[in-house]
Amino acid sequence: MELVIDTSALMAVLTGEATRDLLIARTQGSELLAPGSVHWEIGNAFSSMLKRRRLRLPEVQMALTAYSQIPIRFVEVELASALELADRFGLYAYDAYLVACARRQRAPLLTLDARLGRAAGEAGVKVFEVPV
Repeated sequence: MELVIDTSALMAVLTGEATRDLLIARTQGSELLAPGSVHWEIGNAFSSMLKRRRLRLPEVQMALTAYSQIPIRFVEVELASALELADRFGLYAYDAYLVACARRQRAPLLTLDARLGRAAGEAGVKVFEVPV
């Protein structure tokens, strides 16, 4: 089964949050998909953690090694479609790319972001819930 995964879920796994094992179990046997923007969001999330001194560079480098081992197929997203979703649901572009990706691929979205999950559901996307 194809499953669109967002940055919040990936970061929870990479930083060892409490939901890590549940997320890994939930994605077993799935082909993970994401818009290309997720790759850059990962970098942004880690740079923010470095800036706030939540992590040190060696920890980020270890997490990036783990990230490189996660098999994610990055897919193109139609920009116009994503911006229509952004307008309709009041989303930032990066969140709209995820919803557009899930709609185009007819795949569920795995996110820990409740607001994104609600918008995706309203857009007709099945959302995989993971209790936080």
